[in-house]
Amino acid sequence: MSTIKEAPVLPAPRRTRPEPQRPVNKHRNWDEVPRWQIYLPLSIYLVFTLIPFYWILLFALRPAGSTSLVPWPITFDHFQKVWTEREFGTYFQNSVLVGLATLVLTTIVALAGGYALARFDFKVKRGFMLALLCSQFVPGALLLVPLFEIFAELQMINSLGSVILAETVFQLPLSMILISNFIKNVPYSLEEAAWVDGCNRFTAFRVIVLPLLRPGLIAVGSFAFVHSWNHFLFALMFLNNQAKQTIPVGLNTLMSSDSVDLGALAAGGIIAAVPVVLVFAFIQKWLITGFSAGAVKG
Repeated sequence: MSTIKEAPVLPAPRRTRPEPQRPVNKHRNWDEVPRWQIYLPLSIYLVFTLIPFYWILLFALRPAGSTSLVPWPITFDHFQKVWTEREFGTYFQNSVLVGLATLVLTTIVALAGGYALARFDFKVKRGFMLALLCSQFVPGALLLVPLFEIFAELQMINSLGSVILAETVFQLPLSMILISNFIKNVPYSLEEAAWVDGCNRFTAFRVIVLPLLRPGLIAVGSFAFVHSWNHFLFALMFLNNQAKQTIPVGLNTLMSSDSVDLGALAAGGIIAAVPVVLVFAFIQKWLITGFSAGAVKG
């Protein structure tokens, strides 16, 4: 006879207590901040930033003697007066020459020095880097007397070459440090691979490293150009001939002890600001990339 197997008795399921609900966090995340709390402070800041620019445009575009808060009717007499009668065309050419020459010299010398600091080890390397950093704490006014004596001995007073050399010397320490950091971000193995393929050091640098330094070179060059374009002190001390003055000194000539031509001064300020604005508008992407890349390693 077959035996009947009884089904196993399963234990009754345990009753689980419902988990207590967690209190809802009433605090909002930063992503959930209302838009007006972000846009309102930014709008106030933007208004306070743009008011001086609007004030300059107002004086430059409205007729002389007008007290209107709207530049109407628009006139360009102040620009014509500044460009022709006050010789701002000559000042503009001199500033362009000084800025471009400073850009080229600073970039070339800083590139050579930065490569040496990044790729070679020598005994006084740390001391040299410390000297470069400490030189940034020296104000330019302290360099006027020794530089004037040097340029007087070299018969370079009242020459644009003296201003170009002074601006280059003043820009070199920071530019050299930045470019050395850019070069450190380029893997050294890339150069070694080029050497294995038969390239010498200069060819490997020109073919492999230099194209990768484009953002850094643009950042350093633009910084040197803008600083030399806006610098007032060296041009004032080393240049005596009015035909060789730069735009910052030319703006100073528009102000006298008796009166100030606000319309001409505003027009000259706009002429001086336009090249800088155009430079930053075209190289904005490269400039941000270059400075962020140079700040990774020290």
